[in-house]
Amino acid sequence: MSAERDLMATDRELSLFEHLNELRIRLTWSAGALMLGTIVSMVFAKQALQVLILPLGQRIPQTIAPTEHFVVYFRIALIGGVIIAMPMIVYQLVRFVLPGLLPHERKYLYFLLPSATISYAGGVVFAALIMLPTAINFMQGFLSDVVEMGWTLDNYVAFVTRVLFWMGIVFETPLLVFFMAKLGVVNARQLSRGRKWAVLAIAVIAALVTPTPDPVNMMIVMIPLYLLYELGIILARFARAKPKEIATSEDSASAS
Repeated sequence: MSAERDLMATDRELSLFEHLNELRIRLTWSAGALMLGTIVSMVFAKQALQVLILPLGQRIPQTIAPTEHFVVYFRIALIGGVIIAMPMIVYQLVRFVLPGLLPHERKYLYFLLPSATISYAGGVVFAALIMLPTAINFMQGFLSDVVEMGWTLDNYVAFVTRVLFWMGIVFETPLLVFFMAKLGVVNARQLSRGRKWAVLAIAVIAALVTPTPDPVNMMIVMIPLYLLYELGIILARFARAKPKEIATSEDSASAS
């Protein structure tokens, strides 16, 4: 009996060692992909910068530090490297977690990856095509007869990339609601009853996220946020665990 316990302990140690070794391999591949993606992105960093400053129109951002444009250039290259390497990083993540998932859990993983990518891209596109041009146009005209606009390159690029990043995150909220409903934290009925509080929260979020204080830009942000909330309610209705999935989870727990 003691020999069997020693053998089981050895198997667990080997499994843990193999698990850590697998993690090391996946992280190595991800780091290599990020490095290669950054090198490739450096070739197109100048063109990417030209795209980022398009909302400024005829204005050209200034640099006030000797190395400012170098720092911005490599920052854009790194961001581009992350974008290029993201498919490989996600692939390595999937390869790492997939063996430990149950069949019905793998189904949700296959749903999550493309949905999260599309949602994030939708947020970035919305910010780039609608939110940023409107906001920058407002800021350029605000008090223009009193102050002279002289935005620095570093501040402008940091502002644009920050808006793009956070709007992409905001567009992920329906998926977050779906998985919270799947875990039983919330349900569609609770979300429907909380609409008036959701509208208030959305107004606060829009005021914080919107780069300008004017009501037009706040409405531009509030409308898609409210639509995302309604989409979250719809997804929550589909998030009820099926009896077959519950039985599978219970069988797996009892077997362990």
